[in-house]
Amino acid sequence: MTKKITFAVDAMGGEGSPKKILDGIKLFNKENKDVYYKIFGNKNILNNHLNNFIDKDFFEIINTDNQVVDTDSALGGAKKGKDTSMWLAIESVKHKQSDIVISAGNTGALFVISKLNLKMIENIDKPALSGLWPNKNGMNVVLDLGANIDCSEKNLIDFALMGSSLFKSLFVNEIPKVALLNIGSEEIKGNDKIKNTYKKLSEIKNSNFEFKGYIEGNKIMDGDVNVIVTDGFTGNIALKTAEGTANFLIKELKNTLSNNLIAKITSTLNFVNLRKFKNKLDPRLYNGAIFIGLDSPVVKSHGSTDHIGFSHSLNVCKKIIKGDLINKIKENII
Repeated sequence: MTKKITFAVDAMGGEGSPKKILDGIKLFNKENKDVYYKIFGNKNILNNHLNNFIDKDFFEIINTDNQVVDTDSALGGAKKGKDTSMWLAIESVKHKQSDIVISAGNTGALFVISKLNLKMIENIDKPALSGLWPNKNGMNVVLDLGANIDCSEKNLIDFALMGSSLFKSLFVNEIPKVALLNIGSEEIKGNDKIKNTYKKLSEIKNSNFEFKGYIEGNKIMDGDVNVIVTDGFTGNIALKTAEGTANFLIKELKNTLSNNLIAKITSTLNFVNLRKFKNKLDPRLYNGAIFIGLDSPVVKSHGSTDHIGFSHSLNVCKKIIKGDLINKIKENII
């Protein structure tokens, strides 16, 4: 029998938890019988949502009454103690009782508690928050999305190497194509830090990725590259701008196609194409940001996503373990 992958799940974090967490696990379990779940949270609350749940052979509950909430500061969440559902889930990975940890809870607290419990991979100075971003041909990995406001040249080079390792873990048959996010595509554009990073990445001889130079913000979704590197300040602004634009487009399209009878008839006739368009922009399909640089994988599900989005983040977890992400980073890092 194939050994099950073990997920440590903080069931108490994020909007609508723990119900959406358990419903997401149930949905994912239908097609993934090789995963076992250590679910951390208040047993009494969890039991209220366990009706018609998955087979008990696939999960166990580790009880705790304490939890990190969204209104906690990053440090405040860490100071709540070692018996929160988030802390215990991360400790499970630290002690090799689980393969990966996932939480939809407080991002700052998850980052701090992960750093307190888990070691950095050798020769990496800072972990990065990476995420999935759709493009015309498939998917991008983008990092950093907010973990590090200020980054050195070495940090950006590390992000390039870690990002290409992550991409290869998630999409095993594709070649990582790395680019630096910049204000122009010409070599002379950008500040000294960006230009020096460009020069050093151009000199790296690595068969595991292709360095494609600079990319501008309006080219991110073209699909010519698939690993996009930037500092956390710029990356977070780019992410929030893209999310806002996607939401705007979906809402405006919906309003336009429902404001009169002809529009409603047109939308009905084009139902299949419109659904494809909506799905392309559906953030639930790209849910699951990853803290990389630590010696154990930590995945952050969006706090406001539903059970469908959470199930997609569980799929990211499985791909990370199956793709042997941590060892890929160790092999690639300089």
